[in-house]
Amino acid sequence: MNLFLQQVLNGLVLGSIYSLVALGLTLVYGTRGIPNFAHGHLYMLGAYMTLFFVGTYGLHYWPSAILAALVLALAGVVLERLVFHPVSRSSHVNVMIASVGLMLFLEALSIQLWGADYKFVMAPNPAIYRFAGLTISHQQVIVIIAAVILMIGLQLFLKKTMVGSAIEALAQNREGAMLVGINVTRLSMLTFAISAGLASAAASLIAPINLVFPAMGTMVIMKAFAIVVIGGMGSIPGAIAAAYLLALAESLGGTYLLMQYRDLIAFALLAAILAIRPTGLFSRGD
Repeated sequence: MNLFLQQVLNGLVLGSIYSLVALGLTLVYGTRGIPNFAHGHLYMLGAYMTLFFVGTYGLHYWPSAILAALVLALAGVVLERLVFHPVSRSSHVNVMIASVGLMLFLEALSIQLWGADYKFVMAPNPAIYRFAGLTISHQQVIVIIAAVILMIGLQLFLKKTMVGSAIEALAQNREGAMLVGINVTRLSMLTFAISAGLASAAASLIAPINLVFPAMGTMVIMKAFAIVVIGGMGSIPGAIAAAYLLALAESLGGTYLLMQYRDLIAFALLAAILAIRPTGLFSRGD
């Protein structure tokens, strides 16, 4: 029983990271209809920027994580203007090619700047807690709490502010939003900034637990796409629910089945859910 509860706890930690990454991907897809394959590499850059501020300037972990999120938010705006906006009216094939090209460029850039070696960010508090036979580190607690705060904050922003309402209107009907005077260009830039900031936050939170390396975003983005599809394309509640469902399935499946098949669980779950419910768990706007 303790093993089961331990893996559920580990799944909640992993699901918190998946949720933040998938939410950013969902926002961009919902407002622009763009499958941003480079999103996982923005996640990777967030980890490296945190490492950079900690290692180069000797800043504490939390200021470094916040600065990394701000830098990545700005990078998101720049990439939206330089890469995605010019091809936004092109075919989906051109958009995907641009996205994949950006992904490869960012990975090559990270290798050039920081090398291909695995790196590690020191946890701000290395404490380990044990209760009722379960073990959890201080950083894992921080991951869960910070992710929940960010998800609630995003939901409040979208539901309780004029800008958030405009983003939701843009996601529901782009042409209609333009007709009522919503500044689509500005909102697209803001959406990319929030998306990249969330990816950076996820990477900063998990960096003291996992290693940092140039290809760390590749598997994350594959799972994030599976989460977005499982949850329902463009649905924020769906992305959150699917992220935790997938993470729990991975954690429990890797324990009770074979660990080497853990990464296949995401795609097996994707196939099973889509066979039952082709539109995903939620539809856009739920």
